[in-house]
Amino acid sequence: MADASLGQIFLATVLANNFVLAMFLGLCPFLGVSGKLNTAAPMGAATTFVMLVASLCAYGLNWLVTAFGLEFLRLISYIVVIASAVQLVEMVLKKYSPALFRALGIYLPLITTNCAILGVALFQTAREYDLLQALVFALGAGVGFTLALVLMAGLRERLNLASVPNVVQGTALSLMLAGLLSLAFMGFAGLGMGE
Repeated sequence: MADASLGQIFLATVLANNFVLAMFLGLCPFLGVSGKLNTAAPMGAATTFVMLVASLCAYGLNWLVTAFGLEFLRLISYIVVIASAVQLVEMVLKKYSPALFRALGIYLPLITTNCAILGVALFQTAREYDLLQALVFALGAGVGFTLALVLMAGLRERLNLASVPNVVQGTALSLMLAGLLSLAFMGFAGLGMGE
């Protein structure tokens, strides 16, 4: 997989191997924050930033632990980097956008436990991407995550204006929408390059 072009990696990660809609990673913020477009896009941007930082650091950490034969420290070091990047994002949002910080609520610190971010670090390591491929992969994962959040938020906002039977309101409707979005993204499976 290390011989894939940057465009192939990006496109496959955004569409065919979308972390939320194809791999089902990061569902907590996907279902929790996607109620409104004004919170979905910033959450996607924050997650994309953390994915890029985690990818860059994971590349360096992987090189370091492999050089010293300390591969057993790989996972815990990735988690520490992710938690640090989330703290940075949280401090910046609290300082420069307190309204957005309050709107994101508990989902902002939960980026730390978002399995999609850890998945970026682990997948790029397993696929043996070089630094540029790893960063494109992380950017594609972040764009795909943001795309899923924004699509879901748009659908949920539109459905708030529609007359929906009581039986399917709330969580049931959200899960049905997520399933339909996932089915729609399965149509991009041919772009996945056999991953």
